[in-house]
Amino acid sequence: QVQLVESGGGLVQRGGSLRLSCAASGLTISFSRYYMSWYRQAPGKERELVATITSTIDLTTYPDSMKGRFTISRDNAKNTVYLQMNSLKPDDTAVYYCNARRGPSEYWGQGTLVTVPE
Repeated sequence: QVQLVESGGGLVQRGGSLRLSCAASGLTISFSRYYMSWYRQAPGKERELVATITSTIDLTTYPDSMKGRFTISRDNAKNTVYLQMNSLKPDDTAVYYCNARRGPSEYWGQGTLVTVPE
C-alpha cells in the first residue's frame, strides 16, 4: 500500500519560513523514478501546482506565480521530498499536498495545513 505522508505544516507569521516534508512508502518502483510535486488548495479555491521535481536528474520546475519563494528538493535515500517556503504571505494559506507520479500511476498524500494569518 502506497503512502505519502506530509508533515511540517502549521501556523507561521507573515514573512516567515516553513519546510514541508513528504515521506513515501510502499512504492513498488524506486522512489527516485517518480516525478514528485507539491500542490496546494486554499479555502474555496481549486488545487494548484506549486512545484515539481523530476526523476533521475532532479530538474525542478515552478509555475510563474510560485517562482522565487518556493524550493522543491528530494532525498532519494530517505524517500522524501521537501518544499522550502520563504517570505510567506497570507495568500499562501492552504492545504499542501504531495504527489507522486510515474506513467499512469499517481498517488496523493493527505495534506498538511499551512496558515499565515493577516
